[in-house]
Amino acid sequence: MAGMFDLELHDAPDPEFISDDEGPTADLDTTLNVTEIEEQFRQQGPLGVSGEHIETLEISENTVNPGKVKAGPQDFELLKVLGKGGYGKVFQVRKITGKDCGSIFAMKVLKKATIMRNAKDTAHTKAERNILECVKNPFIVDLIYAFQTGGKLYLILEYLPGGELFMQLEREGIFMEDMACFYLAEITLAIEHLHGQGIIYRDLKPENILLTTQGHIKLTDFGLCKESIDEGLMTHTFCGTIEYM
Repeated sequence: MAGMFDLELHDAPDPEFISDDEGPTADLDTTLNVTEIEEQFRQQGPLGVSGEHIETLEISENTVNPGKVKAGPQDFELLKVLGKGGYGKVFQVRKITGKDCGSIFAMKVLKKATIMRNAKDTAHTKAERNILECVKNPFIVDLIYAFQTGGKLYLILEYLPGGELFMQLEREGIFMEDMACFYLAEITLAIEHLHGQGIIYRDLKPENILLTTQGHIKLTDFGLCKESIDEGLMTHTFCGTIEYM
């Protein structure tokens, strides 16, 4: 059945620098030692596939990029950690192989074991992957590759160097009316596009709005989205981010 990630990469190793530790993100926004990372990767053998972490997920045979070029963790050089959440981390990476060699991306790494503990978390992960693949809009972040290893799921997204709208608001203190109108107009266009495809975005907040180098917005983080909601249909879930709710 069609599903989330690439079967051909089951035997790819999970590099040690993408660890499963639950401690604080001490390496946030720090440059990593690339030579040491590459040496760790070479020394580590392929991981076996755990049936309980794989077989309950629906897997697709292709990556997202139009050329159907296969990719794996070994095709990316880690530059720094951008953030950390309950399911994994987001890294800034550089592609070191293929036609897009040298391009900078954001690598979202999700731990299968953590996701599989809860059926809702599994559904949210699938929804995010599916939405990112099918939705293409100037104001929504692009998914470039999707693949997996024995223990982790990888989403390679376009890198937005402008950071979060939250940080922009924190620096400015307050948005002047013209700037607020500009951001709201682009957010409205993104939400309108999602609604046109029957998708409800249910976690709208400044942290989930990224900025390009030109200052345009890109909506990200689609885990709480609800699909197949057409005109007249309703959903009754109470969800979102507690601080904003």
